[in-house]
Amino acid sequence: MTGQGWLQIAIYVAVLTALTPVIGGYMARVFRGERVFLSPLLRPVERLTYRLIRVDPSVSHDWKSYARTTIVFSALFWGALYLILRTQGIHPFNPEDFHSGTWDVTFNTTSSFISNTNWQYYGGETTMTYFSQMAGLAVQNFISAAVGIAVAIAVIRGFVSRSGSSLGNFWQDLTRSILYVLLPISIVGALFLVSQGVIQNLSPYETFGTLAGGEQTLALGPVASQEVIKELGTNGGGFFNVNSAMPFENPSGISNFFEMLIILLIPAGLTSVFGRFSGNRRQGWALYGAMLTMFVAAVAVVYLAEAHATPAQHLAGVAGDPGNLEGKEVRFGIPNSALWTAITTVASCGAVNAAFDSLTGIGGLVPMFNMSTGEVVFGGVGSGLYGMLLFVVLAVFIAGLMVGRTPEYLGKKIEAREVKLVMIGTLFVPLLALTATALAISTKWGGPSIYNPGPQGFSETLYAYISQPNNNGSAFAGYTGYVQPNGTNVGAFGITFADLLGGFTMLLGRFAPLVAALAVAGAVAPKRVAPLGPGTFRTDTVTFAVLLIATIVIVAALTFFPAFLLGPIVQGLTDQLF
Repeated sequence: MTGQGWLQIAIYVAVLTALTPVIGGYMARVFRGERVFLSPLLRPVERLTYRLIRVDPSVSHDWKSYARTTIVFSALFWGALYLILRTQGIHPFNPEDFHSGTWDVTFNTTSSFISNTNWQYYGGETTMTYFSQMAGLAVQNFISAAVGIAVAIAVIRGFVSRSGSSLGNFWQDLTRSILYVLLPISIVGALFLVSQGVIQNLSPYETFGTLAGGEQTLALGPVASQEVIKELGTNGGGFFNVNSAMPFENPSGISNFFEMLIILLIPAGLTSVFGRFSGNRRQGWALYGAMLTMFVAAVAVVYLAEAHATPAQHLAGVAGDPGNLEGKEVRFGIPNSALWTAITTVASCGAVNAAFDSLTGIGGLVPMFNMSTGEVVFGGVGSGLYGMLLFVVLAVFIAGLMVGRTPEYLGKKIEAREVKLVMIGTLFVPLLALTATALAISTKWGGPSIYNPGPQGFSETLYAYISQPNNNGSAFAGYTGYVQPNGTNVGAFGITFADLLGGFTMLLGRFAPLVAALAVAGAVAPKRVAPLGPGTFRTDTVTFAVLLIATIVIVAALTFFPAFLLGPIVQGLTDQLF
């Protein structure tokens, strides 16, 4: 733990804060249909897109229509991606002659990318053709991110609407998300990553002799184009199995900072969009302040935890106290590994530049707790904001109970229907995560996927089933859904069980809160706005931000604390006693 490490963290926070109103202002103009600097180039493309898909962007959708269209659209892309991954044997751009994986792993992978999770039971460079990586996974990275942004914009419209039940047009929001936000940043970002050394080619793998007299194969491919949308869209699935610890994905300190920055760029910017749409930018800053406070706390805890050597390292005779460097890239060190760990798990990203399985007990608890909040601390592109707005409604309801006044948000009364929908949206995923963990731990089919015994094995399982329904995608490495070549982890239905359970939890974890958020927006959209009065509880203040943080922490703690006691906390205490 050094002053330089804290300075690097402070610089990141400062740059992110400075860019938040910039990207937020740009996105607000895009989704209001106002002119931006890219309009002369992209407006004709936008109009052509509507003609090609034969939709009228002027037709408005209520929440049911918006939700139905979102789900049907995602289901169609699920089928397309599954087909691509199951036909690898006939793909072009397949210099290594890869064949398709098993049906169950393909089901899990398809569900993973459709749900913006990018959970990986496969090694990209050893199983995926270039065509699958480009036309399948990278394309879906754009689609799932755009769906999240579109739904967030629809939910914002519902909260700030003055009358009517319209949440906008899904096809227009989706098209603008891709054309004006994701594609331009991705093109510029990919070129920047190439300049830093990230590879981008369609060449066959290179085999060369090593100094020890052996042979090694060097995987190549179109990495930069997938890397940028992997981070920008909070997707997280790496071209290579070791993700952003691989120099071909993340070659330098500058590329590392850039990739960390774009993970939170859009989720942070959407808070500014909310403030601008509501007509009160302080509303957006209140949300940003709550998110940033929880994020900084997470970074600090994991940095402090990893900055000291473990008892096992001391017993092994490690000189001094270099910190826990196991599983970390020496190019980035502990500060940037700790920062990335917090960033990727407050967002539903899951990209990593260090091995989470090598974190200390308390260090491993931080990403687990970040995800247990429902990934609303910035969260995924779009999903983080609409998830946070559900907690805002819950916090407003609690404040109303405390003062004995009908709760209001943005001048609209929060009534029983909205609160019931909010409870569904906020508690469904935690219940899903705990149920899946219990099934994996207590049934004979879950055993083959668990590698380590004791608290670490429980932590691996708990992490997997918190990560998947929360659409994060990061993992403790021991838990698997892939059959080893020697068949040692194959049980009766064992590995298929993990693939199917994970796939279904990812899909349910994505779309159940999404529909609940749209339903809440649809319920509040037609409500009349009451003027502010002396008894109105303001939601654009530090006081409300503190209440919002407390609500999120209490819900997460009450839900997951008993499970944490069985895994990372007991492991951390055991480490200290050991």
